[in-house]
Amino acid sequence: MRRRLAIGAAILAITLLNYFQFPGHSWLQSDTQIYLPILEHIWDPDVLAKDLIVEHPHVAFTLYDETAIVLRKITRLEFRQVLQAEQFVFRALGIWGVYLIATALGVSDILALFVVAAFSLGATIMGPAVLTFEYEPVPRGFALPLFFLAIGLGARERYLWAGIAASVAFLIHAPTIAPFWFLYFLLMLWPGEPSFRRRRLNALWPLAIALLVLFVVSLVEPANGEHQALLARLDPQQMQLQRMRAGYNWISLWWRQWIWHYLILFAVIVLAYRRLRKDFSHSLRLFLIALPLLGVLSLPISYLLLENLHWALLPQIQPARLLLFDPAFAVILGAVAACKAVGQKRCIEAFLWLLPVYLIPANREITWPSWNRVMVVAALALLALFAVWAAQSLRRWAWAAMTAAILVPFFLIPGYGKMRNYPPLHNPDLDQLADWARASTPTSAVFLFPDAEQDLYPGVFRVEAQRAVYVDWKTGGQVNFFKSLGEEWWSRWKNTMEAPFDPNHLERYRDSGIDYIVLQRKNRLAGARAVYENSAFDVYPLTSAPPR
Repeated sequence: MRRRLAIGAAILAITLLNYFQFPGHSWLQSDTQIYLPILEHIWDPDVLAKDLIVEHPHVAFTLYDETAIVLRKITRLEFRQVLQAEQFVFRALGIWGVYLIATALGVSDILALFVVAAFSLGATIMGPAVLTFEYEPVPRGFALPLFFLAIGLGARERYLWAGIAASVAFLIHAPTIAPFWFLYFLLMLWPGEPSFRRRRLNALWPLAIALLVLFVVSLVEPANGEHQALLARLDPQQMQLQRMRAGYNWISLWWRQWIWHYLILFAVIVLAYRRLRKDFSHSLRLFLIALPLLGVLSLPISYLLLENLHWALLPQIQPARLLLFDPAFAVILGAVAACKAVGQKRCIEAFLWLLPVYLIPANREITWPSWNRVMVVAALALLALFAVWAAQSLRRWAWAAMTAAILVPFFLIPGYGKMRNYPPLHNPDLDQLADWARASTPTSAVFLFPDAEQDLYPGVFRVEAQRAVYVDWKTGGQVNFFKSLGEEWWSRWKNTMEAPFDPNHLERYRDSGIDYIVLQRKNRLAGARAVYENSAFDVYPLTSAPPR
């Protein structure tokens, strides 16, 4: 019991470092700008009723929204507190899953915690634009940690619990967990003792229940009015719009820049797999090599199905995001291989294994790191090598050395390595603007930020003020889901944002249903009266709508 409590405390401590220090977490920096308006509108249908985002919600086949609403009702907290609490819990579960994977590969508890800490530094998957730890509390960020937990539980032959974890992930974000179930069904065909195969069947009961729950929820949940054909093809206008606004799905736009990065990572995985293959169980072997292989194969598959056959479902499934398993397992297997090499007194080999382990979170790209990051990676690899040697040698101070090896990367990489995962977006002027709009304008008011260009601050305003934004760049990211949304977004963008703001013809903005124009202070209108201003923004009314 004492050992389990110590391990649990260590996993909790690593999760705290992962969440609050590095890679960290964010709010309204990315996709929460999409999900929060949808949730707020479900909670109160009068809020954001005229916003394009809530007119086309894409949460019909997920329990992400229902869970958040139920938790808000139970706890009486705001969505931010509810979602971030979920985010922390799911991260802890995913980190525990990696601990189970590491111990299944035959390393001791202290070395498994070292592997967990290295993995918890995160990785940015360039090209497909995804993360091993999503900074924001979004469905993928909840489902992916459960993916690693399901692998870890399966590696320890806890198949029912693995099925429960993977089924919960399926209810939250089915595209993320689909590869797990694909490989698990292959695993069911693997030869083995009848009793062993029956135990594997236990994992399918939770999945059957999850499918039934999702089917029932989809029947009772109101539709958004747009039917999506399973085998529909993108028309030329959709393709052009998606390539412009959601280029991460289009392999031809980025593969030349990043292909060698992922091939090198896959080579690291193959070499580590060969070194550790005697330590693998059949189930773990399948996942550790097949998932990175699927990541590499996702590139030609995505290119064929999307860019040649124009299958409209592909931008929603986003198969290229399977590439996230290449850096993830390069870190896990590389760290375990280093531990094994130290145990065999092959310290130079161990040092070489540790280089990609720290280069992945410290540089985003396995090639051409800056000089300061080379120094950071080398220092961390040496510190880790020393700590692993101390643990293998059973030194009395091994825990102190390992604690340093676990803690230091979380501070050194963002500090001396200058790794910044997300830029500062929130500021007092934006908060004050949102507070004013929420208190002094009608709930139905529509705002436009015509000089925001591709900046993300209008999306922050939308959520904090709970007022509709006529059009902004972030909303365009939803062109993957609905054709009508893409057409409407692009029409609004061209009419109000693409051309320079024209203060001499405000009627065309007013005729579009816009109530207030928000300009940066440097672009203030000479001779016009602002109804609100601060050091960064001026707000001009286009209608005579009374205050709320």
